[in-house]
Amino acid sequence: MTVVSTTEFHTNQEKYLDMALHEQLYLKRERDNSMFIVTRDKKEYLEPDDDFYRAIPMDELRKKVHLHIDKLYANESSSVTESI
Repeated sequence: MTVVSTTEFHTNQEKYLDMALHEQLYLKRERDNSMFIVTRDKKEYLEPDDDFYRAIPMDELRKKVHLHIDKLYANESSSVTESI
């Protein structure tokens, strides 16, 4: 466990972020006497899995969503006119 002032952390960010990979790092803020814990979890850097490779591009998704919404409105408007 290492306690560092926010000023020291700001000055040497790379050093302390590397340190946070292996131990808990506490930042102490003097003006309001608060503490923060800095941690870096190695799990956040995951390799792509099968779901990633099955993904579709955003443009394709947008087209499919618009088609789906258009169909919903078409079905709704036809049922409204039938009930009149």
